[in-house]
Amino acid sequence: MESLQLLLSGFAEAITPINLLMAAVGALIGTFVGVLPGLGPTSAIAILLPVTTVLEPTQGIIMLAGIYYGAMYGGSTTAILLNIPGEVSSVPTCLDGYPLAKKGRGGPALGITAIASFVAGTLGVIGLVSFAPLLADEALRFGPPEYFALMVLALTVMVSLSGDSIIKAFVMGAFGFGLAMIGLGPSSAMARFTYGSSNLTAGLEMTSIIIGLFAITEVLKGIEERRMRISVGNLGSVYPKANDLKRSAPAMFRGGVIGFFLGLLPGCSAAVTSFLAYDAEKRFSKTPEKFGKGAIEGVAAPEAANNATSSAGFIPLFALGIPSSPPLAILLAGLMIYGLTPGPVLFEQNSQFVWTLIASMFIGNIMLLILNLPLVWLWVKLTHIPYGIMAPIIFMFCTIGAYTVRNNLFDVLVALIFGVLGYIFHKYRWPVVPLILCFILGPLMEESFLQSMSMSAGDPRIFVERPISLAILLASAILLVISIKLVRRTNKRVKDETEHKFNVA
Repeated sequence: MESLQLLLSGFAEAITPINLLMAAVGALIGTFVGVLPGLGPTSAIAILLPVTTVLEPTQGIIMLAGIYYGAMYGGSTTAILLNIPGEVSSVPTCLDGYPLAKKGRGGPALGITAIASFVAGTLGVIGLVSFAPLLADEALRFGPPEYFALMVLALTVMVSLSGDSIIKAFVMGAFGFGLAMIGLGPSSAMARFTYGSSNLTAGLEMTSIIIGLFAITEVLKGIEERRMRISVGNLGSVYPKANDLKRSAPAMFRGGVIGFFLGLLPGCSAAVTSFLAYDAEKRFSKTPEKFGKGAIEGVAAPEAANNATSSAGFIPLFALGIPSSPPLAILLAGLMIYGLTPGPVLFEQNSQFVWTLIASMFIGNIMLLILNLPLVWLWVKLTHIPYGIMAPIIFMFCTIGAYTVRNNLFDVLVALIFGVLGYIFHKYRWPVVPLILCFILGPLMEESFLQSMSMSAGDPRIFVERPISLAILLASAILLVISIKLVRRTNKRVKDETEHKFNVA
C-alpha cells in the first residue's frame, strides 16, 4: 500500500509539463537512435550526459531513461523494413519481421512491435514497482557458476536457429567463439590471436560485425538482384488484425516474463533475452516450420523480451547500484554526477526522485505507443525510395555507425569484410545468427568459467554442486534434446509439404 501511495505521488510530479517534455524528448531521441544502425543507446546517453547537467536531476535522468527504452523499440524498425537490426537485440526480429515485410505485412509487423514494446515495458515497470527489493536480492544469488550455466542454456538456442543444417549452425557458432577470443584475455590480459596488430588488441567490435553481416550484406544482395525498391507491394495497415493480436498476445506475455526475470541479472543483456524468447516461442508453437518465414509471434516475443529487460535492469541499478547493461552503467554515472547514490539508501533519502522516475517510465511507454503507431507510416515510406538512392544512403550510415563506436577506421574495414562474408554465407545457406549469438556469449562464458575455476581451485564439480547451477545445466540438456527433435520434425514437415506441392503441380 505504501508503494502505491509513493507511486501516486511520483505520478503527480511526473505529469508536470517539464517532466512530460523530457520524457517525450527522450523517447523520440531513443527511437531515432534505435533506427540508426551502429549508434545505440550507450553512445547516445554518453553524448547527451554532459548536456543534461544543466537540467534538474529528475529531468535529466528522465530524458536519459527515455533514450534507453526508446532505443529498445527503435531498433526493430529497420530490422523489419530493411533486414538491418538497429540494435543487437533486434537481430531475432529480422528472422520473421523482414519476411513479413516482403509479404506485404510490414505494417502489421511494426504495429505488433509497438504494442509488444508497450505491453512488456509496462509489465516491466509494474514489476519494478512491486518486486524491486525482493528480486534484486534473489539476483545476487547468481554467482559465476550460475552465470556459466545460464550461458550454456542460451547456447541451446543455436539448434533452433540452425536452419537446414545443425552441423552448419555449430560450425558458425565455433567461428563466433573464435572471433570473440581475439584481443586481451579476461584473466591474463595477454593478447590473443592479434598477430602483432594493435587494432586487434582491443578485439572486434560487435557493432561492426552486425553492420557487416546484415546491413552491407543486404546492400550487396540488393545490387545482385537489381532491386528497384527495398520492398515490393503494399506493406498493409499499421494496425494489426484481431487474429494477429490473438496469436501475438501469448508471445508478448512469455517474452515479457523471460526478458524481465533474466534482465535482473547483471551481464544478461537484451541481446541474450531476445534470442531466448524467440527460441521459447518457436518451441511453444504448433507450427514451428513457419518461423523464419513470417510468423508474427516471431516478432512479438523478442521485442517484448528486450523491452522488459530494459525495464528490469533498473531494479538492480536502483536497489543495489549494479548496472546490468552498458547503457545503465552510463545512467549510473549520471546518478553519481547528480549526487544520487544508488542502493537501499536511494529509496529512503531520495524516494521522490525514484518514484517520479518510475512513474515517468509508465508515461514514456504510453508516449512511445501513441507516437510510434502513427510514425510507422513515416518509416514505411522508406520502402518506396528507389533502391539506387537508398543503397548509398544505407552504406553511408553503415560506415558512420561502424566508425563512431570507437572512432577507428579499422572497424569500418571489419564491417566491409563481414559484409562480403555475410554475402557468401547467404549464397551458400550458412546461418549467421549462431555466429552472432556465440560472439555475444563467448566473453561472458569465458569470464564466468575462469571465475568459477578460481573459486573452486580448479575443481569443475562446482557447476554441479551448486543447486541453481545444476538445475540450469539439467534444463539445458533437456532443452537441447527437445530442440534437436523439434528441428528434425520441422525439417521433415517442410520437406513433406514441398514434395506434396511438387507432386500436385
